Amino acid sequence: MAFTAQIYDLDVRAVEGWMKTNPDTTSVAAFKPGPGIQKLDLTFDIEELRKALDQCLEREPFQGDMQDQGFAALPLSQRPGQTEWTPNDLSGRYWLRSDARYVEEPREDLVPEIDFSEFNPKFAGTYFEHVHQELAKRFPIGRTRVLSKGMYNCNSWHRDPEPRLHIPVISNPGSLFIVNHHVTHLPADGSVYFTDTRGYHTALNGGETQRVHIVAALAYTQITK
Repeated sequence: MAFTAQIYDLDVRAVEGWMKTNPDTTSVAAFKPGPGIQKLDLTFDIEELRKALDQCLEREPFQGDMQDQGFAALPLSQRPGQTEWTPNDLSGRYWLRSDARYVEEPREDLVPEIDFSEFNPKFAGTYFEHVHQELAKRFPIGRTRVLSKGMYNCNSWHRDPEPRLHIPVISNPGSLFIVNHHVTHLPADGSVYFTDTRGYHTALNGGETQRVHIVAALAYTQITK
């Protein structure tokens, strides 16, 4: 049965216009660059990345006290001689607006990224060491971590003191990254992505498999407030 609107105003005309086109359901499974998210020319071998992930997890499991919430980390770099990592080392300073007051508040302590200059010897000889070396030839690299996110999981909406490089190792089409108002999928194909996490951002995994990224902090001048 055809519907006839009882009121025909600007809103009705707008909705009827929008209904004349179908939404894009194909390109959302690909990378779309935008403000705060760009792909570099540098690439790595995705099969070697996945093999290195298995090798590293055989040597040490994911760390962190938020694994039940879907956030786990494997530290690939460290302060020279470091043997233990605090929860703050694995996470670090960030800011967020946590409630209806919309007041921005800092969480955790600032981590001097430049101090994390040494590759973790536990993972020496893996392809991840090669990745760290190649990144460090080009950029001031701070904490380099493997970050895991469980299925149907999302980070807080927050900002960090510095931008990050992301290298997806395991992903799925429902895994998305958002910086401010730009959202895109980051395929796990060996690509390296610049994410300006000094802006508000989140990572979410709306897929049915684990999402694993190498995340390297860029140790340029950090934001302190």
